[in-house]
Amino acid sequence: MPSSLLAASKETAYQLMKVALGEAEADLAIVNGDIVNVYTGEVLRGDTVLIKGDRIAYVGKNTQQSIGPATRVIDAKGKTLVPGFIDGHTHVGLIFSTSEMMRYCLKGGTTTVITEIPDFAFAVGYRGVLEFLKAIKNQPMKILFTVPAMHSISPLTREHFLTNEEVGKLLRRKEAIGLGETYWTEVLKGNQELFDWIEEAKKVGKKLDGHTAGARDNKLQAYTSLGITSCHEPITAEETLERLRLGMYILIREGEIRRELEAIAKINDENVDLRRLILATDGLGPWQFVADGYMEFVVQKAIDLGFSPIQAIQMATINVAQRFSLDDFIGGIAPGRYADIIIIPDPAIIQPEYVISNGRIVAQNSELLIQPRKYNYPKSMLDAFHLSKSFTADDFAVRVDGNRRQVKARVIDQTTKLITREAILELPVSGGQVLADTSQGIAKVAAIDRMHGTGRSFVGFVRGIELKRGAIATTLAWDTHNMTVVGASEADMAQAVNRTKEINGGIVICADGKILSEIALPIGAVFSQDPMETLSQKLYEIQQTATDLGCTSPDIRLTIAVLTTVAIPFLRICEAGLVDLRQNKFVDLIVD
Repeated sequence: MPSSLLAASKETAYQLMKVALGEAEADLAIVNGDIVNVYTGEVLRGDTVLIKGDRIAYVGKNTQQSIGPATRVIDAKGKTLVPGFIDGHTHVGLIFSTSEMMRYCLKGGTTTVITEIPDFAFAVGYRGVLEFLKAIKNQPMKILFTVPAMHSISPLTREHFLTNEEVGKLLRRKEAIGLGETYWTEVLKGNQELFDWIEEAKKVGKKLDGHTAGARDNKLQAYTSLGITSCHEPITAEETLERLRLGMYILIREGEIRRELEAIAKINDENVDLRRLILATDGLGPWQFVADGYMEFVVQKAIDLGFSPIQAIQMATINVAQRFSLDDFIGGIAPGRYADIIIIPDPAIIQPEYVISNGRIVAQNSELLIQPRKYNYPKSMLDAFHLSKSFTADDFAVRVDGNRRQVKARVIDQTTKLITREAILELPVSGGQVLADTSQGIAKVAAIDRMHGTGRSFVGFVRGIELKRGAIATTLAWDTHNMTVVGASEADMAQAVNRTKEINGGIVICADGKILSEIALPIGAVFSQDPMETLSQKLYEIQQTATDLGCTSPDIRLTIAVLTTVAIPFLRICEAGLVDLRQNKFVDLIVD
């Protein structure tokens, strides 16, 4: 991490020294508290923390000369002080705004977030990333980012993604701490663009995040030999241990998409060093923020699953900071570090009573005292949805030649809410058009370019979503510039797409010619500035409506969003057709 972002100025350092020597007053003093020292694993009883500006000046007992009339004093007798929590891997920029996320971060004690930003890059491109960086400046907490790597099945997306020059510029920014997750399969195939970006990140001293789902032994070590030193994909204690032995940092996911903490907690039985274990979310949904909170929930769950309180706190503080070479500045309660401190009842009870971020008291008893700055996005971010036309039912017709009554088609078979496989199925034909067959749980699915106005789209079939009637359209499509629509009715598919355009992006559900439920996401067509609570309620209504129409996915938003991703096996769709990720090639829809 470039020291220019976080290092104290000469004047600040001088003031810290004067406070530590008792020659100047502290701005804030937290007295009589028990301090969790994450460096040594101790709890220091009855100590005081002196804060000057946004930094810690002194930790200990010899503090009286530094506490003066202008010093604000918090008596923490009987309480415990821990460093502010750090989420080491998340995805900010889908559904909710950064200011809404920060509301929940701060009141729960999360003072630093490290986020990947593919959604800005895919949805709006380089200018979208720059707007995001403006939104995170001058906030009451720290948001750092990793530069997204290019992974997409979409030719159109690959054509319009970040250029090598833009990636280089982003890697050199102070807020950038590394290159985001690169999929090991793409790297081992010899993707030269990824190699170039990996080398560029190394050249400027930035970290390399990994994505090693399914990699083992030789392939795993071939991948990590490139300098990739962390991964958030292990789902078992065994996978975690294999990677720890290779010197990797492992980020245990406990978020919206995956929750692996309970399974990986079995690593406690192995009697190994856990300094390279990290807690992370990999992204949360609005309902989780509202119902559970943020990193305070994850740390508490780690404790409840058998990690010692000190270990769990280290996994959300110093371990994260060390992984990203930020430990000179954050991750612990020590002189010169940012004054990011949480006061809790006990090391085992993660219920913040005070949250101090950048030396300011930002929350007390779950009430925010300092509000995050709301950023006003420019018109360009509100105009990121460019369909070339209004759609009709005929745009979703799949035509075949001759007078056939049925065909064999390659169908996306949705086996879980995330994973697909291939199914070759008989589908009915009428009037030269291949029809969906809801009696077999088969609906139509289309991927449409929604950013560049090219008019490119592809219509296929999906089984397993179980939509009996109506259609669901969304502009949340992982790793592409697409929007995706699933439907039992071509007319409803057209209405859902057209309505999504009218609200400038979001999720729309239609049936029988009526709009049943919708959520507008007008900024980049991927998120809204609405309150988190409002978004949570609207997404609940989306899910309920989808369920009423027959959908069996517990999270229909996510299930449809991942139909376009290269990250999850194995038959996927984009505006150019169906892609078999096992063979890494486009495959035909009609096979006979």
